[in-house]
Amino acid sequence: MSQPAVIHVALDAFWRDPYPVLAEMRARAPVAFVPELGAVLLTRRDDVFTCEKNVAVFSSWQPGGLMTRLMGENMMRKDGAPHQAERKQMFPSVSPVTVRDHWRERFVAHTSNVLDALAGTTEIDLVADYAMPVSAHALREITGLVNLTPERMNAVSQAMIDGCANYAGDTEVEARCHAATAEIDAAIDARLGEVEQAPDFGLLSVLSRAGQALDSVRANIKLAISGGQNEPRDAIAGTAWALLTHPEQLAAVRAGRATWQQAFEEYARWISPIGMSPRRIAAPFTWNGVDLEPESRVFLMFGSANRDETVFERADAYDLFRDNGRAIPFGAGPHFCAGAAASRCLIAEVALPLLFERYPRIELAGEVPFGGWAFRGPLRMPVRLGGG
Repeated sequence: MSQPAVIHVALDAFWRDPYPVLAEMRARAPVAFVPELGAVLLTRRDDVFTCEKNVAVFSSWQPGGLMTRLMGENMMRKDGAPHQAERKQMFPSVSPVTVRDHWRERFVAHTSNVLDALAGTTEIDLVADYAMPVSAHALREITGLVNLTPERMNAVSQAMIDGCANYAGDTEVEARCHAATAEIDAAIDARLGEVEQAPDFGLLSVLSRAGQALDSVRANIKLAISGGQNEPRDAIAGTAWALLTHPEQLAAVRAGRATWQQAFEEYARWISPIGMSPRRIAAPFTWNGVDLEPESRVFLMFGSANRDETVFERADAYDLFRDNGRAIPFGAGPHFCAGAAASRCLIAEVALPLLFERYPRIELAGEVPFGGWAFRGPLRMPVRLGGG
């Protein structure tokens, strides 16, 4: 048995484009220690898929982890019965039935209003001017924090995302994250009495009525905001970019030979909005001949797993016609994304089809830079709408 191979990364370059280094790891050291991140990275799809389910070793409970320190101990940082209990309490708000019968109509209304507000505009940033408010309006409804504007919802989410990925220990990033969590706590306090008087399907109401402790309610709403704003925002804009840069595939969707859902699912495999999930090694364990020490930190690299060449042919290419049955953009184990149904509905049933229906001549108007490795998406996306 042996210690993990050591692979160094240049953090700035890794943030700009992690895929070359991740491909090197998959090929030569799929279980590798990265000193700059202070973690062992698992980069092959089958390793991630199998190990994520082994919660006795790859534990989500990380009392000293960034997310727990910055946001409180939410259900994503719990295992076994405690995790399942809080997940069950959340389910009435985000179940496929609730999404279909309640949230979808609201998603359509908000998205239509965002599109109406763009009328007469020639050129926009699709990230900031469309994907951001569409995602934020949906999240305001789902969390129950309708007292946060879309702009503030986006800002606090970004600050928390940056904080949870702040493995370099930037003090300014940490300070912004603390300010964001304080703003969310204030919004929760302002809404508590209202949802007690008029219960709804929002998380604040559903979790409170289920008897969840207020500290856990706060932590789980922050979890929903950290995962429910930036990722749908980035996937809406990113999938639109993928289709606009692959016009033959966009034509297939428009002609009914493929679906918006296929377009989104392939984008989520190709450029996983959630690229990584951290775990704590809870017991001595050996995987693929590599010893993993208790209390060490492991990153399950979804963004790498979804480009595993041994699983996906032409893994670096966008091809919405491929079989994505083995892709794991939402995770694979008991921590499978609780908001997956809401995300799929918002992105593939509402945001994408309504955008391309309203603006059938939409086209790119400049470069579209991407950033991130723990969370990844387009930073801006200039487009010409071409009239509606």
